[in-house]
Amino acid sequence: MTAAALSAQDSTPPPSVSAGVFPLDQVKRGLHGVAYTVFEGTQPEPMNIEILGVLYNAIGPGQDMILARLTGTKPEYTGVVAGMSGSPVYIDGKLLGALAFRIGEFSKEAICGITPIQEMFQVRDQPLLPPSSLSVASLESAPANGAATPVSDQSEIHPIETPLVFNGYSPEAIKLWQDRFGPSSGLTAVAGIGGASPGKSQPEPLVPGSAVSAVLVRGDMEISATCTVTYIDPKQLLACGHPITQFGAISMPMTKAEVIATLPSPLNAFKIVNTTETVGSFNQDRQSAIRGQFGSAARMIPVSVQVHGIGEPRSLHFEVIDQQQITPGAIMISVFQSLLATNNYTAETSFHLRGSVDLDGFSPVLLDTTLAPTDALPASLGAALMVGERFSRLYDNATRTTGIRDVKLEIEAFPGRRLLQLESAHTAMLRVHAGQTITIEAAVRHYHGETKNIRIPVTLPETLPPGPVRLLISDGATLDRVILPMRAAKQLDLGATIAQLNSMHTSDRLYVTLLAPAAQATLQGRILPSLPISMVNVLEPLRANQELTLNGESAIPVTSIPVDAMLTGQEVVTLTVE
Repeated sequence: MTAAALSAQDSTPPPSVSAGVFPLDQVKRGLHGVAYTVFEGTQPEPMNIEILGVLYNAIGPGQDMILARLTGTKPEYTGVVAGMSGSPVYIDGKLLGALAFRIGEFSKEAICGITPIQEMFQVRDQPLLPPSSLSVASLESAPANGAATPVSDQSEIHPIETPLVFNGYSPEAIKLWQDRFGPSSGLTAVAGIGGASPGKSQPEPLVPGSAVSAVLVRGDMEISATCTVTYIDPKQLLACGHPITQFGAISMPMTKAEVIATLPSPLNAFKIVNTTETVGSFNQDRQSAIRGQFGSAARMIPVSVQVHGIGEPRSLHFEVIDQQQITPGAIMISVFQSLLATNNYTAETSFHLRGSVDLDGFSPVLLDTTLAPTDALPASLGAALMVGERFSRLYDNATRTTGIRDVKLEIEAFPGRRLLQLESAHTAMLRVHAGQTITIEAAVRHYHGETKNIRIPVTLPETLPPGPVRLLISDGATLDRVILPMRAAKQLDLGATIAQLNSMHTSDRLYVTLLAPAAQATLQGRILPSLPISMVNVLEPLRANQELTLNGESAIPVTSIPVDAMLTGQEVVTLTVE
């Protein structure tokens, strides 16, 4: 095509299968073509494109980029728009590639980079996964840094942003997402807005240039990323021209999308999008494209959150993709938003969280803790971080080969700070005998309240040898740090990880623990206290294999009492056994 103006036949993008491919070795400066994207509604619109040249090895060894200029009323007004990535480019009716990169910042011209279609076809030709195997895709490892951006942030070449729209999430929840994933991640939220209409039928078929969305969370809240279809055949499509996550094999619902408007901005032009009906799932997220398969179902984790105690009870239901790198963060911000989404919530609200995470073939992970706001952390964020940490422990486990069945959370809210500080602990009897019952006097202070004295009867073990011993009076988190090393020298198997998570102590009890002068071993998440020297010698070779850790002091639980609030603090009382 040599004319700069679009002709009548350019108003409809050619079908991908019959269009043919424009060879990369024939690309030269001065060629003119046409690209397609949706500016509003569902119908792709043509844009003039002028080829400026080929940048060889611009993205990496053997990864070339075609440099081009968009012209026409709309692209010259909006510039290169977030959500435009994947827009197909044709020369002489043949498919050249996809708009994928923006050049520079605050550019006065719509200069863009094109991913050659030959590189995108490498993703198309990956083996298609049957629906039953999609859940296994989430167990693949991510790149070491988790970054989706294939070029340095310091470069003047940037992938066109894929608008990550948070529907039903507050700015605080979005900020939490940004803090977790950082600016280098392809999952960084763009300042886009939009909505979700999963039950809405969109009769217009997907064609090259159509908007298409990958869904991370759906239901009462939704997170979705939208780009543009480049290539389509009866079984699959290619989109974006660059990765969203670059996690390789993935499983994300694929939906049609309607562009409500395109917002021009010299800083960040983006499309405002509504996602609509689901048409399949994305199963590949690679360097040069993402691939969607029609008719296949993505692996999703159902989550229900019940919130009651203050105001009207709330019940939220949503689904999260089963993806090692995404699920913990998506669950975390969704729980956070669930606790914010009420007029009765304030920064001084406390929560009691109970729940379970059910896995195929394993015992459920049980959750039970009280969370109160502190000067450093609101209780809503504390609850979200706790749930996210549990999920991270499950997803970081290299032995996990089964999926998560569902998540159920029940959260009771209380007004004010239900917070106790352990201020002191002592006993009148410092010289004791084995088997003797003594009384610990503990002083706890309510937040901005009075100090309360608690008497705790403690019966010492009959087998205590003569000499000094210590009693640890503490909150649950302190006790966990003493007897449950969170980072074992060697990866625990999944069953041991679940057992360790379920043995963690709640925050609303005061614990008394005997610290005895005897060796203690941690083996596959199990605590073996008070080991005789002969047993220590037998287990010693396991230390070299990083299967066992040894401590010179044994932590033996003695008793605990409920305090009906989140307790913090620790004290140690030293006794002499006679």
